[in-house]
Amino acid sequence: MNLLLVKAGERGRDGRARIGGRRLKHLREVLHIEVGDALRVGEVDGRLGLGTVEALTPEAATLRISLTEAPPPLAVTLVLALPRPKMLRRILRAIAELGVKELHLINSCRVEKSFWHSPLLEASRLETALLEGLEQARDTILPRVRQHTRLRPFAEDTLPALCKGRHAFLGEPRAPMPYPSAPASPALLIIGPEGGFIPFEVELFQRAGATPARLGPRTLRVETALSALLGQHLSG
Repeated sequence: MNLLLVKAGERGRDGRARIGGRRLKHLREVLHIEVGDALRVGEVDGRLGLGTVEALTPEAATLRISLTEAPPPLAVTLVLALPRPKMLRRILRAIAELGVKELHLINSCRVEKSFWHSPLLEASRLETALLEGLEQARDTILPRVRQHTRLRPFAEDTLPALCKGRHAFLGEPRAPMPYPSAPASPALLIIGPEGGFIPFEVELFQRAGATPARLGPRTLRVETALSALLGQHLSG
């Protein structure tokens, strides 16, 4: 945990917050905080700053918090074919670390129906995984996650509006165009399932305004390709 995250309702008008549970355990057992120590703090969907430990008991830590900094931006919207649950948890944490602020999980011919019944898709589970990524990256803006179980309505009714005003790319290993080394912002990135999108799905995305682009000659796992593509935006 490189950043202690608090929610707006946890911080009183006097700027103090009382921290317990998993976060307190980390503060005590990993960071070994003591009264008077200062640490990096952020408010979920808010600003960053410092917190000073004013009181510490086995049940809670009380911090006085001052938030003065804006979180790091990344203007990328991600559209992702729903991966298997074990991979999804890692991906959720990774996209929060890398700064994605909007995630659309979509269906595809090669997405197994059982994936949509995963408990990880519950709002509380999604939030927990995303918060872990924010803590690691010292970010506060929680990615917004939307779930679309029907691909064609998403591609025809929702995706065109998402592509409008953005540089929209579809990760496609067979595309003649390479993915830009310094892509412009704001951007939209579409990543398929293991095995890729079928031709009909690729056509739907192109009609909505997405341009197919390849990362390179290697066949990559979804999470590896995703990290590599998002890394282009961080360096650009």
